[in-house]
Amino acid sequence: MRIVGGKFRNRALVAPKGKSTRPTSDRARENMFNVIEHADWCPAIDGARVADIYAGSGALGLEAISRGAAFCLFIEFAAEARGAIRDNVDTLQLFGITRIHRRDATALGDKPANLGEPFNLVFLDPPYGFGLGTKTLEKLIEGGWVSDDAVAVLEVGAEEEPETPDWTCQVEKIYGAAKVLFLTRA
Repeated sequence: MRIVGGKFRNRALVAPKGKSTRPTSDRARENMFNVIEHADWCPAIDGARVADIYAGSGALGLEAISRGAAFCLFIEFAAEARGAIRDNVDTLQLFGITRIHRRDATALGDKPANLGEPFNLVFLDPPYGFGLGTKTLEKLIEGGWVSDDAVAVLEVGAEEEPETPDWTCQVEKIYGAAKVLFLTRA
């Protein structure tokens, strides 16, 4: 696994050990960022406040920072995954512009004031087949985690049809076993 674009292009990333985490492939990540960077409905990545939820290795958030995002919050419950994120942040020396939270993404509560402004780009890559993305999207709005112009990028299984009542799907892409929905606030 590596970063595919920006100032950290080609830098290697570590993934959590074991089979409990399913990292987004380099090719899918590159295609996802091509959509984001060229969509007129998406805020610019440069200077963006990013949340990488169900972060796994942190590859999506790190890719955003590599392409100019100002800050990334990684939300991950699994200890092995948080360790991989810490290793990647350490390798890239991104301590001042990243934070890692151990939190259940379906029970976020209100956004803590010490995290600053709401996030305008959010990546969600939950385990497939449990409806976790829908629940988390609801909590992001309820808790004031996202700005009014926020874009959420939700990865689900290719056969899934998640409900996104407070979000509008702008683009849907299939990458192998994954379906990626690019959503704006409704």
